[in-house]
Amino acid sequence: MTGPVVVIGDALIDELRDEHGVREFVGGAALNVAVGLSRLGLPTTLIAMVGDDEPGGRIRTYLDDYGVGLLATASPAGTARAVSTRVDGEPAYEFNAAARGRRIRYGDAERDAIAAAAATVVSCVAFDDTEQTQELAGALSDIGGLVAIDPNPRAGMMRDREQFVHGFEQVVVSADLVKVGDDDAALLYGIPLDELAHRLRSAGAAAVLATRGADGASVFAHGVEVSRPIATASAPIIDTMGAGDAVLSASVASLLAAVPSDEAAWGDLLAGAMDVAAATCRFEGALLRLPSALAGLGEGFVGS
Repeated sequence: MTGPVVVIGDALIDELRDEHGVREFVGGAALNVAVGLSRLGLPTTLIAMVGDDEPGGRIRTYLDDYGVGLLATASPAGTARAVSTRVDGEPAYEFNAAARGRRIRYGDAERDAIAAAAATVVSCVAFDDTEQTQELAGALSDIGGLVAIDPNPRAGMMRDREQFVHGFEQVVVSADLVKVGDDDAALLYGIPLDELAHRLRSAGAAAVLATRGADGASVFAHGVEVSRPIATASAPIIDTMGAGDAVLSASVASLLAAVPSDEAAWGDLLAGAMDVAAATCRFEGALLRLPSALAGLGEGFVGS
């Protein structure tokens, strides 16, 4: 497949509150991945709910600035917003009514874009909404490109945990790559991350990318279990908000270049994704950064 990449999920305004005051960023996990893929040189379209209001206008302008197309579902409640308060560097989130009532519609334009995509990435959708999940599964059923899924659950947006898990596992069977983190394993399943990775592989996922925060990441695929530590840099960590989205973006870009066939190739994919995540964490906000960006900080990139 040679078409663009389609990303399905959330687009919102991140309102950050910490000891320095209040700042706003255009964000959302799916939006971050879409912009990240575009920055990695891939033509990308985002399918997301966006309000017809001033914050929605900022989202549209931001996507335009980074060359990302948008197929927007109208939001009667306005644009979604996440208010994050930082405690020890990690954010605690609260979501507005638009975010809690998120809805994506799959009309002809959306289904055509998905059908023609080289890869479709799903991140932070309402898997606890049975109707939406069925529509998403239907849209994914006829595609020939790669499928990557990140459940990206948020306790403040999730209405029914059991239904979310059920909906998520409905689409796992079509996935070439599923990304889950240790926090996802705890929130959704209450089990260790490695156990969840094996469960998702048994459910039909071709490969599972398991992210462990400061402990790096692992891939579980056919005959492969490989791990890599986080990459390091002499520049200080500023913001971890975009790390997971950067890992997913870099991993999808690598898969489109060549699907790994052995442990060494999966290890190279992980190491590259860790390098991108490390660079992203050296800047405020969730915008994907390449390791070369650290040269602008006057610090050398170490890597691992």
